Amino acid sequence: MLGLMILCSLLTGASGRTYLHVFSSDGENVNLPCNNDLTDCTSTSWAYSGGSSVADLLVEKGIKNNDIKRRERLSLGSDCSLNIYKVTTEDHGVYSCRQYEKTETFTDTDVHLNVLHVSPSSTQTEIRPGRSFTLSCQLYIHYGYSCFNFFISERIEMVWVNKTGVNLRSDSRYQISSSPHHCISTLTTTLLHEDDNTEWTCQVTKGNKLETSVRYTVTYSDASTPATETATPGIPAVTAALAALLPLIALIALIALWLICRKRAGADKKADPAEVISSLTPVTPVTPAPRPPPDDAHVRTEDVAYAEVIISTNKFTERHTVQSDDKVTYAAIRS
Repeated sequence: MLGLMILCSLLTGASGRTYLHVFSSDGENVNLPCNNDLTDCTSTSWAYSGGSSVADLLVEKGIKNNDIKRRERLSLGSDCSLNIYKVTTEDHGVYSCRQYEKTETFTDTDVHLNVLHVSPSSTQTEIRPGRSFTLSCQLYIHYGYSCFNFFISERIEMVWVNKTGVNLRSDSRYQISSSPHHCISTLTTTLLHEDDNTEWTCQVTKGNKLETSVRYTVTYSDASTPATETATPGIPAVTAALAALLPLIALIALIALWLICRKRAGADKKADPAEVISSLTPVTPVTPAPRPPPDDAHVRTEDVAYAEVIISTNKFTERHTVQSDDKVTYAAIRS
C-alpha cells in the first residue's frame, strides 16, 4: 500500500526527486542523507525497499516505527538523515526520504545503499602454506539492477590491493576473476609461508574516488589440525597424555614421601633424650665418710653428692625469669 501511495504521489504532487548512491562495508555505521531544507523533521518520512513490491515504513512524520525488527539499529539525525548502526548485507536496497513543504507539495530523495562484503570460499578446508586460497568480494546492490550496467553508468570498479596499496592484478601470482552480473570479484593464490598475517583489501572505486573497502587478514591454522575440523582425542591420544604426565606424578610422589620422612624424623628428634640434655658436668666421687651411729636420724652434708644437669630446649632459651613450671629436683645419694 505504501509503495502504491508513493507511486501515486509521484504522478500528482511531487515537486522534485533526487537519486543518490551510498557505499558502505559490512559492519560499518552509515548515514543516509535526506537533503533537508526544513527547520524540523516532523514532516519527514523514511521508507525502505529491499526488492519486494511492498515498502517498509521506517520513520513516519519524524517518529520511528516500532514494528520493524531492526529498529534498534536505526535513528534519525538532527538534519533528518537516517543513521544505520553496524550495516549488514541485508540492509542493502533503496531508502526513500519524503519531506512535505506544504500540505500538497513534497520532495523525495532515493538513497541506494550498496554494501561490500569479503569472505573466504565456502569450500576452503584449511589455511596454511602450499594450499590454494580464494577470497570472494561482493557488492550487494538493489535487487533488479544489473551490476554490469550499474558499473558502466556509475564508473564503478572493484580492485584487489595488498597492504601497501599495490594492485594485485599486476602480479602473476594472483588470479583475479569477476562476475559482472553478480558484482563479485574473486582472488585466488597459492599460500606461501610469508603470507601468514598478510592483509588483502577489496576496494570499490567510483572514477578516481575510493568509495569503500574491506580488508581481510590471512591467519594460518595449526599445521596438524585442519581449520574447519575439530580433533577428537582417541585412545592413543589419551595414552600419550598420560605418558606426558608421568614425570609430574613422580615428582609429586617424591615430594610427598620427603615430607612424610621429614615429619617422622622431627618426631624422633624431639623424643631423643640425648638432645634434651645438652651437657652433663661430671662429678668427682667423694670418699665415703665413716658410717654414722645407728641412732643418728639426720643426714650429714658430707654424705651428699651433687650433680649439675643443664637442660637445653627451646622452652628456656628466651626466658630470663623463673616460671612456675621451672622445677629443680635434688637427689641425696648415700655412700
